[in-house]
This record gives sequence, C-alpha cells and structure tokens, in this order.
Amino acid sequence: MDNTGKEREAVQLMAEAEKRVKGSHSFLRGLFGGNTRVEEACEMYTRAANMFKIAKNWSAAGNAFCQAAKLHMQLQSKHDSATSFVDAGNAYKKADPQEAINCLNAAIDIYTDMGRFTIAAKHHITIAEIYEAELVDIEKAIAHYEQAADYYKGEESNRQVVIVKDSANKCLLKVAAYAAQLEQYQKAIEIYEQVGTNTMDNPLLKYSAKEYFFKAALCHFIVDELNAKLALEKYEEMFPAFTDSRECKLLKKLLEAHEEQNCEAYTEAVKEFDSISRLDQWLTTMLLRIKKSIQGEGDGDLK
Repeated sequence: MDNTGKEREAVQLMAEAEKRVKGSHSFLRGLFGGNTRVEEACEMYTRAANMFKIAKNWSAAGNAFCQAAKLHMQLQSKHDSATSFVDAGNAYKKADPQEAINCLNAAIDIYTDMGRFTIAAKHHITIAEIYEAELVDIEKAIAHYEQAADYYKGEESNRQVVIVKDSANKCLLKVAAYAAQLEQYQKAIEIYEQVGTNTMDNPLLKYSAKEYFFKAALCHFIVDELNAKLALEKYEEMFPAFTDSRECKLLKKLLEAHEEQNCEAYTEAVKEFDSISRLDQWLTTMLLRIKKSIQGEGDGDLK
C-alpha cells in the first residue's frame, strides 16, 4: 500500500475511533462496556497515528497521538497518556514546534505528578532544544535547561548519582553559555564555578574542571580585570592542577597584555593557544569582547 493508501486508512480509523468514543458516552454503554470502547478507540488512534507517520503527515500523526493520550487519561492510565503525549510531541516536532512543546509539557505534568522527575527533566531538555533550534527563543531555552537541572539535582539520592549529576551539569553548562552570551556574566560565573567545584574532585571528571574555571575567569575578565586576577588566584588555590594548564597560562598572558594595553601581545597569545586547541564560537566571542576593551584595538579580529 502506498503512502496515500496508508493516509486514507488512517483517516478511516480516526473516524471509527471517534464513533467508539461517542458510543461510550451513551447511558447503556456507560453501564455495559463503556471503557472497552474507549480502550478500542485508544488503540485505533494510535494505529492511525503510526499510519500518518508512515505517510509523513506529521501534524495528523501528532493530533492522533494527542487523542489517544486524552483517552488514556480518561481511563486513569497515566503512564500510557504521558507516553502518547511524548509520541505526539515527537511527531509535531517535524511540523509544528509550538504544538510539540505543548504536548511535551502535558507529558511533563503527568510525569512530575507521578514523581518521575528524571524522565521529566529529559523532556524539558527536548523543549529547550526546540526553543534553541526552531523557535530561537534563548530565554525560554535557558528556563527549560534550568528546570531540567533542578529535576536532575533532586534525584541525586538514587543509585545512579554520577549519571544524574552529569546530566544536571550538562544542563547547567548550557545555561551558563547562554547567560554569558546574553551578558549575564554573574549568573554564568556562578554556574561555571559550581560545576568546576563539583567536578574537580571526581577522578573521571576533574580534567574538565580547568575548562569551567577558565570560562568563569573569562566572564570575570569581561566585567573587570582585577576580578579576573583575584578569581584566577582563587581557582589555582582550589585546584592546583589548573596552574599547569594551557588555559591558565593563556589567562595570565591575556591579563598581562590587557594591563599593558598591548593589543598585539593579546592577539599573539590567542593565536598560539588556537594553534593547538581550536577556539569554538563561544570562546571567540568572549575573547573578542575582552580585546575590545584594549585601547586602540584594530579590526576586532583575533587572528
């Protein structure tokens, strides 16, 4: 059967499911087997949704999964309802990002009501990614990453504490990166310092700590040179391994160049670092912001 045939069959299933739901509302049906008809309708909506997916009619698939989700809730089947809302969200992601968010939020409400905070956090991340990539609303993306991190942190008492902490940290680092881009430097600093402190004593994660202290120091640097010097001293004292890192050595060169208002020395230090560890877009942006505070800097380039 081609996709057109699948779509036609899906439409018929939707109509049949609707009839079952209406039939379940009659008085006699309510007394004799009303729930059975609702269960049958649930199954039909789900089958129809999967046929719409095959036909790549994503909006129709999302709508069908939503109908199934609502009926599952009517049947007091919270888990099945949440699963259907997630399926609806995944279908809508391909056609209607805002509707995808609505469905995922509905699933999150159910999961939090059930005390399933880790899975709720996962769906908050999905919503944040939709706001990042599709709707380009960074403030809302930040809010959902923060909520995900809070839920993960609330679950740290369970057996998978390392995995949960790592998931929370990933969300927080997303928030910090965006906060710095939006010039919310104090917020970014607090997160980078918190994650750096959390990871520096972990044998598996401590090598990442230097990156977080480096980023925190750059945020300090943009705000105030003296703050950056004091922060650098604090990080070296807290985490002695930071002193020998390339990141720490770069910071010291940049601070010296900035103090001397030496634009060439600043650029040379960045070029030397970049030749071994390629600068990503975030680092490039932060380093350019610092460079612009050097008097007489030229074309706003780092190379």
